[in-house]
Amino acid sequence: MTPMTFAERPEPAIDAAERPMLEGWLDYHRETLVVKCAGLTDAQLREASVPPSAFTLIGLVRHLAEVERFWFRETLAGEKLPDLYSTEEDPDADFTVSETTTWAETEAVWRAEVARESAAAFGLDDFSKGVGSAGKPFNLRWIYTHMIEEYARHNGHADLVRERVDGATGV
Repeated sequence: MTPMTFAERPEPAIDAAERPMLEGWLDYHRETLVVKCAGLTDAQLREASVPPSAFTLIGLVRHLAEVERFWFRETLAGEKLPDLYSTEEDPDADFTVSETTTWAETEAVWRAEVARESAAAFGLDDFSKGVGSAGKPFNLRWIYTHMIEEYARHNGHADLVRERVDGATGV
């Protein structure tokens, strides 16, 4: 896959209806994360560049794959699924990477989780079939808004890590 650049990343429509607007902003932030990882080697993507934190770009993408799975498939659609990486013993295992963790594998898992099939059957006001960590259902509008916030916050983290890895800013 040829990495997308910021110039190629589609901007959300300024005149869209609510659902396309929310989906547009979520897609924008998703692709922003991918662009921040573009052009780096697997070793660079695994580099914990802000000591003492073990936070890496590839770990962040793994984390967001789990977040996508939790909110769209488990909470919204009510699917009973195991975590992708985390365990009861290590709830932060999604951030843990090894020398064998690759971008190709990580991106493939993440892209599979960002597919919109789970949300397609729901209207913005429809409540989830499952419940979130608060033990209550959420409507799709809330989930979209939360996911936009989640990506925007983590893209800020990715900015700092990327700059420490190779000095690039604005990617």
